[in-house]
Amino acid sequence: MEHKNTQQRYNLPTEVKYCVKCTISNQRPRISFDENGVCSACNFAEFKQNKINWTEREQELVTLLDKFRRNDGKYDVIVPCSGGKDAAYIAHELKHKYGMNPLTVTWAPHLYTDIGFQNLHNMIRVGDLANVLGTPAGQTHKKLTKLSFEILGDPFQPFIYGQTNFPLQVAVQHQVPLIMYGENGEVEYGGDMKNAFNPKRDYKSDHKKHYFSGLGPEDLTKYGVSENDLVPYMAPSNESLDAMGAEIHFYGYYKKWVPQENYYYCVENTGFKANPVRSEGTYSKYASLDDQIDGFHYYLAHVKFGLGRCTSDTAHEIRDGHITREEGVALVNKFDGEFPAKYFKTFLEYCDITEEYFWEVVDSWRSDHLWSKVNGEWKLKHPIKD
Repeated sequence: MEHKNTQQRYNLPTEVKYCVKCTISNQRPRISFDENGVCSACNFAEFKQNKINWTEREQELVTLLDKFRRNDGKYDVIVPCSGGKDAAYIAHELKHKYGMNPLTVTWAPHLYTDIGFQNLHNMIRVGDLANVLGTPAGQTHKKLTKLSFEILGDPFQPFIYGQTNFPLQVAVQHQVPLIMYGENGEVEYGGDMKNAFNPKRDYKSDHKKHYFSGLGPEDLTKYGVSENDLVPYMAPSNESLDAMGAEIHFYGYYKKWVPQENYYYCVENTGFKANPVRSEGTYSKYASLDDQIDGFHYYLAHVKFGLGRCTSDTAHEIRDGHITREEGVALVNKFDGEFPAKYFKTFLEYCDITEEYFWEVVDSWRSDHLWSKVNGEWKLKHPIKD
């Protein structure tokens, strides 16, 4: 298989550098480092800790909610939600603390896990939250998953399309102009800082660059996918969003975003349950539990950028003060890039590919500046060190 030029596609620097405060490297697309070797996400975390008046930010939230609040019994805020800890926390707090009438909107995973399906229904029943579930056509979704695996090195992209765009479709259908997402991943995890001090997401320009790896669902027609099959994955027109005054906001702008605290909140209020065992590729048990395909998204990220699921978890927990950098480095070296073996056979069957073809595609995404083969085994050239 033709080797993909991952470094050029994502504009990755040749020299690998790690943040001096957390475990992230400069191979994360769009991240920046200051003159002291500190990544943009760590600098933003320090800003959150020391510079933001969260009481004032909460008042901004109340003012925003009052602007969109309805008194006719209709929904007044859309919360994209898988049933996981983050969005369930947002929706529950919006309803039970701030008196809003939220509609949670779920884009179905490729293949539910038992715990993910249970948490979604606990959110609805225990958390007392209304929900709309969108489930795409099965064979089309499989086709798009295989295609995304091949051309983007990320089999999870069809889910990301729907997760991003389907809630906007529902917002237009119900004429609910306020859409509330969780954290701004670009600033929380490292990326484009243009919206670091802005509560809104620009639906006209940010989606394709920040969430779709530069390839929107509309671009897939050139790979033989019909426009009809792509309709569920598409965003509504800008004109329809503009007409109802749509605004996408980040809850993490108004409330200090701490994933571990969101977990504790949902255990208490929405019946959320963690896995009894850690997720493959990391040490945590309570994040991204919904989809059997999920682990391959993180595994391919490790292949493409040298940064896996454990790097993402440790970096945020270091910034939140839950672990030290030394502990984070040890965890990354132990778990990052672990192969998601539990659902490997399931993944091959879902995409209708052989194991041999799987590894051909995976290895085609390895960059020469990151990987070398030692005694027949792929090794990172620049693993993180304490």
